[in-house]
Amino acid sequence: MPEPDDFPSTARNRELTARVGTWLGACFLLAFLTGVWSHLAQLPDPVLPLPTRPVWLYRVTQGVHVAAGTAAVPLLLVKLWSVFPQLFRRPPAVRRAQVLDAAERLSVLVLVSSASFQLVSGLANSAQWYPWSFSFRATHFAIGWVAMGALLVHVAVKLPVIRTAWLEPQGQPAQGTVSRRTVLGVTWAAAAVAVVTTAASGVPGVRRLSVLATRTGTGPGGIPVNKTAAAAGVARAAADPAFALVVAWGDTERRLSRADLEAMPQTTATLPIACVEGWSASGVWGGVRVADLVDLVGAPTGSAVLVESLQRVGASSRSRLPGNVAADREAILALTLAGEPLSLDHGYPCRVIAPNRPGALQTKWVSRLEVRP
Repeated sequence: MPEPDDFPSTARNRELTARVGTWLGACFLLAFLTGVWSHLAQLPDPVLPLPTRPVWLYRVTQGVHVAAGTAAVPLLLVKLWSVFPQLFRRPPAVRRAQVLDAAERLSVLVLVSSASFQLVSGLANSAQWYPWSFSFRATHFAIGWVAMGALLVHVAVKLPVIRTAWLEPQGQPAQGTVSRRTVLGVTWAAAAVAVVTTAASGVPGVRRLSVLATRTGTGPGGIPVNKTAAAAGVARAAADPAFALVVAWGDTERRLSRADLEAMPQTTATLPIACVEGWSASGVWGGVRVADLVDLVGAPTGSAVLVESLQRVGASSRSRLPGNVAADREAILALTLAGEPLSLDHGYPCRVIAPNRPGALQTKWVSRLEVRP
């Protein structure tokens, strides 16, 4: 069996491990907090209604979530490289110390496994590649708690070492050898390049640099298309001239053609679409306020609205607008984008757009609005 000393490197030391580990922990904390926010935003009936202002809040939190997760990839690789020799450390001779050493190794195994799963599954989700049968959202959320718990245990165990590494750094290695600063510089550069080239597609001004992003930021009306009408199986039904939107409240029901909707008072709002894959884009949407449609069937202001799509299968086939969202002046049943009728792939004949909502809940090809108490 090799020994830790069999892997000599002047750059591999406690200062490097502590600094990279600190930034890696910060990335995981940001990803965890923004991930919890995203999970709460996607609950059909949240215990506490989430605010509708600022309208860009979900866009920012998702951008931070994906950027932090992307930056964590090179940081985790360097962190593992820096501590790799410790895998071959001999266990202590004293029985009590052996138990503690085994417990620490087990906690590290849980941390590395859960962290790796989160990063790999998150990157796969950004690419919309799902080589598994489990629910990404539920599993990613659950393992996130495991990773954060393991991280807190690891920090608690290593806190004295971390404090010493930051406050009492060792000297620099001799000339001609790779220094800690060189490795750190390469690590920060790799993290920055990873974020810019893959996760910056939603940032105006640097979108063109995001050459590895799964969405280019272009599409009808300047908004990318996540799922086409053909892929959703609604192309024929959505283009049917006989289409009619159903608005229901109890026994009251109204059927409205697109022409009927166009004849109602119109409004516009500049709102972003932000998807869990990490891309986002802002557009000028026009249409009928959801609150006006609620009033049309005599339902109380502030009622929740169940939104159903022509798409019958999948998580995007229906959504729920909580009362505070449905009553918001910028919650719209959109008919236009950038002054033009919606394209079929953007939800023609009508779609929901509301402030501070996940893109998965901005239901396209809306066929029914059912007002709930």
